[in-house]
Amino acid sequence: MPTTEAHAEPVAFDADFVANLHDRYGEIRSATPVQRMLTPHGLPVWTITRYDDVKAALTDPRLAKDFRRSREVIVAKTGGNGRPFNDDLNEQMLNLDPPDHTRLRKLVVKAFTARRIEALRPRVEEITAGLLDAVAGSDEIDLLDALAFPLPIQVICELLGVDESRRDDFRRWTNTLLDASDDESRGEAASAMGAYLIELVATKRQHPGDDLLTALIEVSEDEDRLSEPELISMVFLLLVAGHETTVNLIGNGMLALLRNPGQWAELVADPRLVTGVVEEALRFDGPVMHGTFRHTTDAVTFGDVEIPAGEIVWVGLASANHDPEKFPEPEKFDIHRDTQGHVSFGHGIHFCLGAQLARMEAQIAVRQLAERFPDLSGGGELDDVEWRFSTLIHGLQRLPVRLS
Repeated sequence: MPTTEAHAEPVAFDADFVANLHDRYGEIRSATPVQRMLTPHGLPVWTITRYDDVKAALTDPRLAKDFRRSREVIVAKTGGNGRPFNDDLNEQMLNLDPPDHTRLRKLVVKAFTARRIEALRPRVEEITAGLLDAVAGSDEIDLLDALAFPLPIQVICELLGVDESRRDDFRRWTNTLLDASDDESRGEAASAMGAYLIELVATKRQHPGDDLLTALIEVSEDEDRLSEPELISMVFLLLVAGHETTVNLIGNGMLALLRNPGQWAELVADPRLVTGVVEEALRFDGPVMHGTFRHTTDAVTFGDVEIPAGEIVWVGLASANHDPEKFPEPEKFDIHRDTQGHVSFGHGIHFCLGAQLARMEAQIAVRQLAERFPDLSGGGELDDVEWRFSTLIHGLQRLPVRLS
């Protein structure tokens, strides 16, 4: 018979939890399919931990994403604290349910095409080569600052037609929004980014170009177009997701490779292995720990745990990817394993629109590193890295490496 106890008192999702993410989720997953947790902002959430349940949750319409209703639930449970982001940046696909989600995704897919993404490949190769040229004479570098951050931010800025000189602003704003910052700092970052995006869209309307932002402004379907708030929110989503996920995919993947020098040597000897490397990096230490907030519209049961209606839910992507029922010996990084079915890009109607771009950038970055710097090794204690304190993004503060 289902219970709402969710196996014990709420667990604090804090910096210690993040630092020991897979061990902590392993303990929880073995005990219960759903765990009540408490975010740093005091918001109680129910976290789904097991692979089969995560896959089911990602397609269950009773776990809704409409940000307006989620905000009401969050405010009711926290007295106003712990709210996600500024509403001006929330009217995008990730925070909506059908039919609003269906309408927006249909419009955006017409502009954000697979052909447009694949056409970027030569430019991604060129940018990567230039970034590696710039550090070729160095002994030790921070791989995040030298490659993992500048590559995807330059690509997404060029794709959208955004001035790349603002990239440091984007990094500061998104780090503040996605890390466990205080509400005042997050509000200031959201306001600053929102103001910039309003100005950017207005400028692009006056001076259209051959870029994705112009295409989003002009795209239509049966005389339907993106409204101004929808357009600004969509550019926000593409900018944030377009670089944050790839930064951490490259950083986390390279950390795993450097901790497993035998597999790095295999990649150096055969760069064609890079596809398997990136997919295992996504499974092993993917860039996103949880799906964004969902709320229950009705009671829903996973295993023997019933989540009541009107609750906030995290879908545990990182936990699912380490479920031994799906991936044997999940704690081992193995570039030859079958990673089919990992949920690092989600599942169902909210599957990540930028998955193709993130995979391409990561494959090119890791392959060129193996070709240019075959003797690459850790520049510090690889067992003592510092993880960003975020409830969403799983990424490193820095990754020092030695080039030779």
